Order: sequence, then C-alpha cells, then structure tokens
Amino acid sequence: MAKSLRSKRKRKMRAEKRKKNAPKELVQLKRILTQQGSDDVFMTNVKEIATVVKPEKLNEKMDVEMEIPHDTVGKMDTDNKRNKKSLLDQHGQYPGWMNPRQRKKLRKQRKKNKNKTRTPK
Repeated sequence: MAKSLRSKRKRKMRAEKRKKNAPKELVQLKRILTQQGSDDVFMTNVKEIATVVKPEKLNEKMDVEMEIPHDTVGKMDTDNKRNKKSLLDQHGQYPGWMNPRQRKKLRKQRKKNKNKTRTPK
C-alpha cells in the first residue's frame, strides 16, 4: 500500500522538510543541553555527539567501508533451480513476487496438460 503518487509526493516533501530543519533542530538541541541545570553526565556526552553531518560525507564513508575485494566479486551461487516454463523451483514453490492469481492460472494449465498426456484406458 501507500504507493500512490500523492503519498510518494508527501514522503518526498517530508524528507525535504527534515533536511531543511535539521540544522535548526541541532542548534535548539545544543542550546537546551547547555542551559544551566543540565550538568548531568549523560547530557554532556550527548552535547559532544550532536553534530550535523552532510549526506555526501556519509555516502563517501559508506562507500569506503563497503568496498568489496576483487577476488570475491562474481556470480552469486544459488541452490534453487527454477523451471523457466512453470516457474517452479525444485521444491515445487513459486517465486515470492508472483501473484496468487498467476499461480492459480499456471496450476490449472499444468493439470490440464497432465490430463492430456495421460492415455485413457
């Protein structure tokens, strides 16, 4: 659910608003933490932690951490073999993305073909 254009637009605009308000919220958080009466050890730790990090820097850091050695790059080994015609795997299961109506339709076709191949006595 929630895949309509309206909801996508609303999510996008909420993200923009969060991006715009993040620096203001950080200033407000730091101001609250530096007020008198907040001599709590926990609050001082949070005050040191609270910093704004630009998304570009985060992405660069993630890229550096996520580098994969060249010797491990290759084709994924998948154990399940799938019939291209019926889309069933070796355990007789359909893929997760398949609609139940499509599954029912393919099941009917399989039964119909199975009955045709049997010779009546």
